[in-house]
Amino acid sequence: MTPITVVEGRRLSLSNLDKILYPATGTTKGEILHYYARTAGPLLAHLADRPVSFLRYPDGPDGQRFFTKNPPPGTPAWVRIAEVPRKTADTGKQVVVEELAALMWAANLVVEFHTHQWRARTPDRADRLVFDLDPGAPATAVECCRVALWLRERLGADGLDAYAKTSGSKGLHVLVPLVSADCAEVSAYAKGLAVEAEAALPELVVHRMRRSLRPGKVFVDHSQNAAAKTTAAPYTLRARAEPTVSTPVTWDEIESCTAAEQLVFRLEDIAGRLERYGDLLGPLLDPGSAGPLP
Repeated sequence: MTPITVVEGRRLSLSNLDKILYPATGTTKGEILHYYARTAGPLLAHLADRPVSFLRYPDGPDGQRFFTKNPPPGTPAWVRIAEVPRKTADTGKQVVVEELAALMWAANLVVEFHTHQWRARTPDRADRLVFDLDPGAPATAVECCRVALWLRERLGADGLDAYAKTSGSKGLHVLVPLVSADCAEVSAYAKGLAVEAEAALPELVVHRMRRSLRPGKVFVDHSQNAAAKTTAAPYTLRARAEPTVSTPVTWDEIESCTAAEQLVFRLEDIAGRLERYGDLLGPLLDPGSAGPLP
């Protein structure tokens, strides 16, 4: 029998709680749901008013994985649905996860959470900027840290504060809170800085996506600032071999990183980090921390 639980007055069916989803660590679906329940405060704050896309992996990272922007079949009527612009149509629909019950419903589907850089009420205006630093082997997160530090200094020269998190995969995300700005203008600015980074660090950085250019270098992916693109949300679990989390990190951790393993965090690490640091990406949620696009 599928257990029924009540979350903030909402009845939820939570299935297959003993199912092992990460064989490498023996992590079960029940443990994943427990992680999301414990991390709901900061995660929901970063998901608030942002339409989400789901990368679903119901049989674990080694099983079928599929990306969906549309609300999944069976989405409860009480889950918020936002209309969003689409390239192939005037509008589409996406889920907005803004309460604990909705978070637990989505987590029961076994998903990564991905968000846009804009909010549902202003889909053409971004309130943050992101760089996805993706290392090409043999480069690792160590090289990403060097690039992140360069970006932090360069953004600072433009009066912008930068914050960082692990991608939960191989690289880093550098994020900037912005005074609301046109997505196309944010994209152009981000591309310009990626080009500057390659000029300043030619042995280390590439700003183009072409695979042949990337071995041993860090791809500074600026494209996720486009209105149609999404990025893994802070605190989401990733569909990797182990239950790694896209985790906010300090600049001290980035400056001192000498091995990629130092910036790998799993679901069991997050509660302690939140207790020690709080939400390191909290400034992204504070309008007072936002800077104007140069």
